[in-house]
Amino acid sequence: MGVHHYTHEMGRSRRTGATVVIKLGTSSIVHETTHQPLLSTLSSVVETVVKLRSLGHKVVLVSSGAIGVGLQRMGLPSRPKNLSGKQALAAIGQGRLIALWDNLFGQFEQPIAQVLLTRGDISDRTRYLNAVNTFKELLSMGVVPIVNENDTVSVSEIKFGDNDTLSAITASMISADYLFLLTDVDGLYTSNPRKDPDARIVETVESVTEIRQQVSTSTVGSSLGTGGMETKLIAAEIGTSAGVTTVISSSKRPEAVCDIIAYHNVRLGGVRSGRSTPRSGTSTPTSGRSTPTSDFEDMALTPLPPRPPHTVFTASLNPLRDLKAWTSHTLRPRGSIVIDAGAYRVLSKRTSGGRLLPAGVVGVMGQFGSGNAVRIMVRKHKGSESEEESQRSAYEESQNSARSSTPLPSRRNSFNDDHSSDGDSDAGDDAERFREEDVVEVGRGLANYNHSQINKIKGQNSSLMPRLLGYADSEYVAENITISLPPDSPFKPATV
Repeated sequence: MGVHHYTHEMGRSRRTGATVVIKLGTSSIVHETTHQPLLSTLSSVVETVVKLRSLGHKVVLVSSGAIGVGLQRMGLPSRPKNLSGKQALAAIGQGRLIALWDNLFGQFEQPIAQVLLTRGDISDRTRYLNAVNTFKELLSMGVVPIVNENDTVSVSEIKFGDNDTLSAITASMISADYLFLLTDVDGLYTSNPRKDPDARIVETVESVTEIRQQVSTSTVGSSLGTGGMETKLIAAEIGTSAGVTTVISSSKRPEAVCDIIAYHNVRLGGVRSGRSTPRSGTSTPTSGRSTPTSDFEDMALTPLPPRPPHTVFTASLNPLRDLKAWTSHTLRPRGSIVIDAGAYRVLSKRTSGGRLLPAGVVGVMGQFGSGNAVRIMVRKHKGSESEEESQRSAYEESQNSARSSTPLPSRRNSFNDDHSSDGDSDAGDDAERFREEDVVEVGRGLANYNHSQINKIKGQNSSLMPRLLGYADSEYVAENITISLPPDSPFKPATV
């Protein structure tokens, strides 16, 4: 395994020049009762960011706290319950918050930029790419972007929900090497460390799905914040699937970020067991970037430092492509496509291309249009192995048939364009047959047809699509599908 093992542990990490996203929650920025800014913590964060910059790293800071600062400015005791009240306080507090950051970073002559986002800003592909380009330009200019959700205009439909999710999506957008989630505990524990003296920290997590069954997420956020440990796990899932090494560590010691990166960079060199170093100019298996032998020789002279307290979630060796990451994490699904077990198993293979044929569809749930994001669902109670194998064989046969068939007529040659209307709901859906509690989400994708059209062609060979719909722009009912729950995983409870 050699260097490959350590590269797997730290994803795209490199000795220098990494891109680092640091997320700081409200409880780390504003005192829970007085609502005064925690200047000592903020100053430590600034010093840490400046140090990282001096080491050649690029840094993005995701900062909560606008509503908390607004509460302090207006002398209010607690967060209002109504949306307009929260948005008003966010508007009051955001300007003061960015001014505070600008003042602290200004002491080191470090330029910053304010970036306010909603999910709506990146749900459109063009706007998403514009945001990505803006981040890249700011980082190339040596600026530290400070990101927050634009609470002043956010409504439930376009909210990220919490800044843990926002930070993970930001890290995915810019292909970051590290995502640090700074919180009031120094890692993920087997149980709540505030209540259980036997709680143990989990140092390394290979699978977020598996660790959920083994640990407690009952450590909740403060009265000012919106997150807890569960939102950290969701963020870790998003980050690691995009190839970003995700770390939970304490906001009480922001300077530990530098120590954690240094610790894992030494491990990356394989110094513990004297592993051989790669030849000069060779690439590590996941980064694809060359690492000179001298770098590893230098690290070989460095003893492994003590491990700072933290939990590291290892990055995927096969991260999602940009388009799939965008589909999976930034788009809010409008409905669901229910597929059979055979299609599920085929789509779980990377060779499937993430494209779903109508032959594998057994129903739809909800109403959605062409181009909308959709959930990919399967029944919880799977059939027998022989039944699944039969479905898989039938689906693969339909795949082979589709590959060998002639191109389908497009909408331009359609003899009945009325069928293409996203508002067509004559066919209804299978919501009654497939209840939410009977199915489980296994992935997401982009629909090529609306819910009514997919209902008409479900279970059919793609060659029949022109006759059933009057046209066929694509032989696939959905594309860019990412399966997040593999077939050999136990199905999640109905409550998720």
